[in-house]
Amino acid sequence: MSTWRNEYLSALRVRDSQEQATKAIYDAYTKLADRAASLPLPPTSASSAEKAPSKPGTPVPASVQVRQDLLEAQRSRGELQTRLDTTTAELERLSLRSKAETRRIGELTTERTSLLTKLRDKDEELRGKAKLLEEVHDENLSLTIELNMAEAQKKKLEVENKELVDRWMAQKGLEAEEMNRAGKFT
Repeated sequence: MSTWRNEYLSALRVRDSQEQATKAIYDAYTKLADRAASLPLPPTSASSAEKAPSKPGTPVPASVQVRQDLLEAQRSRGELQTRLDTTTAELERLSLRSKAETRRIGELTTERTSLLTKLRDKDEELRGKAKLLEEVHDENLSLTIELNMAEAQKKKLEVENKELVDRWMAQKGLEAEEMNRAGKFT
């Protein structure tokens, strides 16, 4: 069932190999024809007959017309090939430039991403430090308030202690005087 396919494929391979073998000849002939088309025609009897026809209604021989058409086609082919080569070179140059710019865009994108990450990290670090500073300030303020309250309490207790000591000393002084009075009369 697939033998006809195999035969067909093998025939195509043989044809391709034969065409590839003669490709160099075709290319050489095309280049030669292009060069010949760019050269001016040498004066021959046929071309002199072209330049000065004997009668205005005399038809130009077909071989001369075909040769002129061939030369014109080869000349235009040469021009087109030159334009193609120029365009291909420009395309390759732009392609290389585009690849370089694409690579540079990738590098810059990577660097931008890295810098954005670092910037976010720094912002987060600054927020953390600002929060820590605020907490230290709040703690310092609360400790100052506690210290002021403790000093006020200390002063109050010192005053109260002094009053208690003074009252106690007064009471003990009274008791001592009473004992002294009582000891005098006995």
